[in-house]
Amino acid sequence: MPIRRSLAILNKLTQASVLAAGDVMLDRFVYGEASRLSPEAPVPVVQVRRKTWTPGGLGNVIMNLHALGAKALAAGVVGADGKAETLRRLLAGALSEGSPGLLTDPSRPTTVKTRVIAGIQQVVRYDEESVAPVAPAVEDSYLEGALKALPLAGALTVSDYGKGLLTPKVLSALLDGAREAGIPSIVDPKGSDYGRYRGATLVTPNRAELSLALGRDIDRSDSDALAEGGRELMRRHGLENVLVTRSEDGMTLLLASGETLHLPTRARAVFDVSGAGDTVVAAMAAALAAGADLAEGAALASLAAGVVVGKVGTATASPDEIRQSLAIEEISAKP
Repeated sequence: MPIRRSLAILNKLTQASVLAAGDVMLDRFVYGEASRLSPEAPVPVVQVRRKTWTPGGLGNVIMNLHALGAKALAAGVVGADGKAETLRRLLAGALSEGSPGLLTDPSRPTTVKTRVIAGIQQVVRYDEESVAPVAPAVEDSYLEGALKALPLAGALTVSDYGKGLLTPKVLSALLDGAREAGIPSIVDPKGSDYGRYRGATLVTPNRAELSLALGRDIDRSDSDALAEGGRELMRRHGLENVLVTRSEDGMTLLLASGETLHLPTRARAVFDVSGAGDTVVAAMAAALAAGADLAEGAALASLAAGVVVGKVGTATASPDEIRQSLAIEEISAKP
C-alpha cells in the first residue's frame, strides 16, 4: 500500500469507533534476573526486580485501540474480586462514552496470566481462570449491554480466548448484530470449531491456531502452504476472509475475491510477540471503521504489529511510532 494512503488512514483513526467484545484478562509481568539454578529442581532462580499489571486479551485490544486514537467501547466479564477492580482502573482512561464496560459474574474469578521474565526471556507462565460457560442470566445481561452499544461503533472485534463467555448464543448474537448494523466484524479465534465464526467479516488465526483447526502442522515460513491451509479453512466453515498472522514472518491475507496478499514483517527487531495478535485485531478494526478496505487495514496492522514485537511485554503502538516506521520505509525505498 502507498505510504501516503497509510498516513491518510492513520490521520482518520480518531474518527473511528470500535466495539471490543470477548474475554478480558489481566496480564501480570514479574521481571528479574536469573544467574543460577535452584538446588530443589532444575529450574532457574529468578531474583525479582519489579512487577507490572496490564490489561490482556480483550483488555489489550482496548488499550491498542486507545493508543491508536480510536474510540473504544468495551464489553467484557470479570469476577467479583480485587483483580476486577485493578482491570477497571487500568482501562478507565481508555473507554469511550457509551461503553458497556465490564460485567461482574460472582461465580467466576477474573482471569489472570502471570509471566515470569528473566532478562528478556520468559521462563514460565501460570494462569488463574475459569473456562466454564457463563450462566444464561449472564449471557442475557452481557448481550443487553453489548448490542445496545453496536449502533455507536463502526466495527466489532471479538476476542475469543476460550474462557466461557463466548457461548454459541453470545457469539452468534454479536456477529448477527454487526451484520444487521452494517459494520465489519473481526474475530480473534480459539479452538478448532471455526463454524462458530461463520458470518464474521474476518477471522485472524495465527499459524499454530490454523494448524490446530486443520489437524496438521503448517510451517509459518511456507507462504504457499499457509495460503492453501487458509483457503481450506474458508471452504470448510464458510468464512468470508482470513488473515493468518505469522509472528516475525509477517501475515497472509486471504480475501473472498480469491486474492492472496503476503505481508512481510515490518519489525526491525523482535523481542516479544505476546499480545501482537491483539494489536493486529485493534489496528485492523480501527482502520476498517475509518473507511479502509481489508488490504489497507492489513497493511496498517502489519506496521502496528512491527512496533509492538520490538517491545518486551504486552504493548501498544501509537500513530507516531507507526509514522516513524513509515518514514524509515520511505527512506529505505529511495535509490
